[in-house]
Amino acid sequence: MNSFFLTTPIYYVNARPHLGHAYSTIVADSVVRFHKMLGDDTFFLTGTDEHGDKIVQAAEKGGRSPQKFVDEISARFQSLWAQLGIANDRFIRTTEPGHKRVVQTFLQRVHDAGDIYFGAFGGHYCYGCERFYTEKELENGLCPQHRTRPEFISEKNYFFRMSKYLPWLKSYVEEHEDFIRPRRYRAEALAMLEAGALEDLCISRPKTRLQWGIELPFDKDYVCYVWFDALINYISALGWPDDQNFARYWPGEHLVAKDILKPHAVFWPAMLKSAGLPVYGHLNVHGYWLVREAKMSKTLGNIIEPVEMSRRFGLSAFRYFLLREMRFGEDARFSEEALVKRINADLSNDLGNLFSRVLSMTAKYFGSRVPEPSVFLQEDEAIAELCLHSLQNFVRLFGGMRFDAALESLWETVRALNKYVDRQTPWMLYKQGDTARLATVMYVLLTAMRKTALCLWPIMPDASRQMLEQLGSPAVGNAPPVTALGEEGISFDGPSPGTIVAAASNLFPRIEMKKDTPQKT
Repeated sequence: MNSFFLTTPIYYVNARPHLGHAYSTIVADSVVRFHKMLGDDTFFLTGTDEHGDKIVQAAEKGGRSPQKFVDEISARFQSLWAQLGIANDRFIRTTEPGHKRVVQTFLQRVHDAGDIYFGAFGGHYCYGCERFYTEKELENGLCPQHRTRPEFISEKNYFFRMSKYLPWLKSYVEEHEDFIRPRRYRAEALAMLEAGALEDLCISRPKTRLQWGIELPFDKDYVCYVWFDALINYISALGWPDDQNFARYWPGEHLVAKDILKPHAVFWPAMLKSAGLPVYGHLNVHGYWLVREAKMSKTLGNIIEPVEMSRRFGLSAFRYFLLREMRFGEDARFSEEALVKRINADLSNDLGNLFSRVLSMTAKYFGSRVPEPSVFLQEDEAIAELCLHSLQNFVRLFGGMRFDAALESLWETVRALNKYVDRQTPWMLYKQGDTARLATVMYVLLTAMRKTALCLWPIMPDASRQMLEQLGSPAVGNAPPVTALGEEGISFDGPSPGTIVAAASNLFPRIEMKKDTPQKT
């Protein structure tokens, strides 16, 4: 059995969770579910990052202690994931005692290797990024992320000899073409490494300036830089260095948004190399959701609340939209109009309509039992071949993080099945008394529908379970409906004749927008 370990970023708790956080976590949940269906031994990690300047500032603004503040915000993330159907195996918090011990062990190992030194430093500090920038990294004197002018701070700090590992890292990225994907972010990482702007990394903050952090094991007057602390969660959650989970699941894969490419593509591999640990397998990088042509921000007032969207439009539909609408790695535009359009076109008109008409005809013509098929004609074989080809493409594309293309491959079959119904005219076959031909047509439809429903379990598990139950193949709890999904694309094997199916289906009611409020019809 193969192991598969996937992480989201651990989310910074200086503000409430929004659509961007939800997208990362829903994608990760879907990918892990997909690997469960391949029979892999999976581990899914998410959590919250709870140290640093911004946490202290946000807590003070709210009149609370940092610990009370992070407890409240972290709880919101945990509650949100439950409401969005996220089935993570571990939720880590960087204020946990176990994580703190691992960070200190890691720091001591890197220090003992001679890769941490103490020195005076004057640099441009961005409080938004909580990091120093060199002159070369600034853009017209401004932070490249926040477009604000950093404050020049001169102080003594500890530094990680990151520059020592940059030549190795450049060669590693060049030699491993899919180490960072999509390829555009691999190119961006290589550009950083080739530009000469990256230097040694400041990894401490003096307690005279910041006390909310993990104390350095070799100097009690300093705390660890928040990014150095946060990245280590990926191994502290596995119990490094001694827990069997580390040996079982590492190296894994990371899923991040493009704004934190540098820490994951540069800082983290160099840190792992210094500590003598294997580098992660893949860094998967996605783009932004744009609302009114801009990245979401409280200032612009364009924050999207994911729970509100799932409540109004349905959790399954919301999850489907996120994976279908965004081409992974690129930016995508979010609007309620686009969401409703996608629901009505794909889920209501195509998939929902297919289930409704096929199950009602099976009830009318065969008493809601799967019929025994006769000889397949050319048109039946064509549908079977298309279905298997679509499923094979789905497995290949989804495994390569090409979610929109994977779902489009499935919908080639869904649309073809609706056309197959129109061309085979089961109602005419029934009227003509051609029971044998009618049985074959209905069997073909039910078989292809089952395979489609199986593939949809990673993306919208609730709706997939409903579809499988309606087709007489109920899933058990939260377990994957199959653990050898790839084999489903080998043969067109359907439900056993005589299996009882639902008499009707109304999975995805059409939504009409009235006075800015969606109405299901």
